[in-house]
Amino acid sequence: MSEQGVDKGKRRFLTAATTVVGAVGAGFVAVPFIKNMSPSEAVKAAATTEADISKMDPGMQLTVLWQGKPVAIVRRTPEMLATLDKVAGELADPNSSDSVQPAYAKNKYRSRKPEYLVMLSICTHLGCVPLYKPKPGEVTPDWQGGYFCPCHGSKYDLAGRVFKNVPAPRNMDIPPYALFDGDKKVLIGKDQA
Repeated sequence: MSEQGVDKGKRRFLTAATTVVGAVGAGFVAVPFIKNMSPSEAVKAAATTEADISKMDPGMQLTVLWQGKPVAIVRRTPEMLATLDKVAGELADPNSSDSVQPAYAKNKYRSRKPEYLVMLSICTHLGCVPLYKPKPGEVTPDWQGGYFCPCHGSKYDLAGRVFKNVPAPRNMDIPPYALFDGDKKVLIGKDQA
């Protein structure tokens, strides 16, 4: 085909106009599509769970649901906290090196404040819900208190750290959370209130 008789200026104008119209059209299609992918307000609200812990007695456990999973909140006594050092030599991961927890919970208490444990109450073996057994001697004669999964015999201390030689491979998970309102409430699912 010959280039004679072709108006190159008109060709460039038509090419530019087609490109602009195409870009604007793509924008009109993309914006609602991308906006539709944002989570709704109901989904955002389900992403966090708030719990009132102001009336918890020392030693008490409160269980709440967060994203459909049980979260144990325990108000530990000084005696309960003292057991954490006693059992450290019997634990598979006493320093929580291979555990799932936020950086602020990577300590022997596995919590923001030693008094409050906030933990997913799910056995890391097969996903059972371990029983809260806080009293010494409640499971075995040398039991110091903690969590016991009767399904397959996994045992955890009062910080959710797993004992050696049990089916569970690692410590129970700690979700992101924040204490607020003078430590009277816990917001689970978000680091800062």
